[in-house]
Amino acid sequence: MRAVFLVNPASGNGSTGKKWPKLAARAAELGLPGEVLFSERPGHLTELARSAAAPDTLLVAVGGDGTLNEVVNGIVGTGTTLAVLPNGTGQDFGRTYGIPQKFDDAVAVALNGTARTVDVGKVTFTATDGSRQVRHFASMGSVGMSGAVADRANGMSKALGGKATFYYALTRVFLAWKNGDVTTRFEGGERTGLMNNVVVANGRYAGGGMMLAPNAVPDDGLFDIVFFGDVSKLDFITTSPKLYGGGHLKHKKVDVVRSPWIEVESTRPLPIELEGEPSGTTPVRFEIVPAALNVRVPA
Repeated sequence: MRAVFLVNPASGNGSTGKKWPKLAARAAELGLPGEVLFSERPGHLTELARSAAAPDTLLVAVGGDGTLNEVVNGIVGTGTTLAVLPNGTGQDFGRTYGIPQKFDDAVAVALNGTARTVDVGKVTFTATDGSRQVRHFASMGSVGMSGAVADRANGMSKALGGKATFYYALTRVFLAWKNGDVTTRFEGGERTGLMNNVVVANGRYAGGGMMLAPNAVPDDGLFDIVFFGDVSKLDFITTSPKLYGGGHLKHKKVDVVRSPWIEVESTRPLPIELEGEPSGTTPVRFEIVPAALNVRVPA
């Protein structure tokens, strides 16, 4: 199978571009040579992935979750196989599938791993210019405070790593955040009222290791939708450390439903994020696209 590396040199706080010559040489030494395509601007990897997509091609995404999201938007439904060499800040996609963070081990999975066919999320939302746009995501998206957290985290240096960066951004944003008046509709029901966040999960992790949806299954045709209600500062202090182990689900203001779609409206525009990337505002519709992505995962 022909291999094409899709490299985001800005990922990993700029470390990917600096290390790539040595990483490429090591990958070839391990048996994984290939053509290399570099991202030059936001959105460029989607274009590159779309042009390289083919059923007989292994696309190897080199970077973090933002890199992965751009690549996924270029190959959904094409039958192309995706492998991941993690070298970003969050690494949340890889956590769901057990993809190693050590380079040599990740190359071994790209070469010899099992191809798993999984669902993706399709999102129709309001862009900053007021138009309606459509994007896809592989792991997780959300509406509410986490959109503001993603925006703040992406404006910071990530030299301390994903966990520290996202938790610091979470804390700073929460102190000033006002929960939104939200109306949601999903298969079999609805939720309304003041909410802090609506997390729509196909994978389990976000924010550099927060296990927001510990029971999500990426190939069952359903989202795990986690509602964070009108949480207070005291709720945040007592519960935010539990986000990394899934303990937040026991909180009385947190609720989970499963559905193949959800629509979210709000009295004021609320930010959305997709795999850690700020993407637009409400109103927004999320829907599952079944079996739309082939991923190399550990055997």
